[in-house]
Amino acid sequence: MIPARYAASRFPAKLMQDLSGKPVIVRTYEAAINTKLFDEVYVVTDSKVIFDAIVNAGGKAIMSLKEHDCGSDRIAEAVTHMDVDIIVNVQGDEPFTDRESLASVLKVFQDDVSKEIDLASLMVKIHDWDEISNPNTVKVIVDNRNFALYFSRSPIPYPRDKSIEDIYYKHKGIYAFRKSALMDFQRLPMLPLEAKEKIEAIRYLEYGKKIKMVETHVTGIEIDTPEDLKKAQAAWK
Repeated sequence: MIPARYAASRFPAKLMQDLSGKPVIVRTYEAAINTKLFDEVYVVTDSKVIFDAIVNAGGKAIMSLKEHDCGSDRIAEAVTHMDVDIIVNVQGDEPFTDRESLASVLKVFQDDVSKEIDLASLMVKIHDWDEISNPNTVKVIVDNRNFALYFSRSPIPYPRDKSIEDIYYKHKGIYAFRKSALMDFQRLPMLPLEAKEKIEAIRYLEYGKKIKMVETHVTGIEIDTPEDLKKAQAAWK
C-alpha cells in the first residue's frame, strides 16, 4: 500500500512532480511493482489527480473516503475488508524503493514463529551532523534486539559523553504491519508523544506494540523538498 496525499505541508503536490517523464508517485508505484514481492500493489489517495495518474499508467488505486492524519490511518481504511495477513506501507515520495530493503522487512515475519512482532521497519546509519540535527530527519533508537525504543525529530541519543562513539539511525518510512496491529492503530486515539513529535510510529510504541527495526545500507532519496527533487532527477538520469 502506497498512501499518497496531494497537499504535503513541506512540498505541496510533490508526488505529481515530474521525474524523468513520469510523476513521482507513478515512479514509486512502478518501483514497488518491480520488486515482485507482493500479491497486490495499490496507491491509496484522497486526490483525484493522483488517482487518475496511477490508473492512466495502468496501476491500481483506491480513493480514500475520509480525511486522515497519517498514512497508517489511510491504509487501515483501505484494507479493512481485505483478506490479508501482512501489509507493507511504501512511502509515495520514495521512487528509489528497492527490493532488498522490502524483502528484509518481510523476512522479519517469516522468522517470527512466536508472533511477538507487530511491525517491522527500516533504519539506516547516518553520520552527517546536519542530517542528524535536522527535524525533518526522524531518528530511532533500539534495544539490543533491534526493537524500537523511541523515534524523535531531535538527535537521539544526546551525545553527552564524547568518549563514546556516536551511532545514529535514520528511520526510513517503510513499514510492514500485521493487519491486527494496523486495525488497532486506527481505533486508538493519538497520545501526547505522537502529537508532539508528529511521528505516527510513536503511537504504536505508546500502546505497547513491538516494532522490529532492520538495518539497511540503501539510503535512497526521499523527496521532501524541491532540493530533494533535483537530487532525484539527477540520480535518475
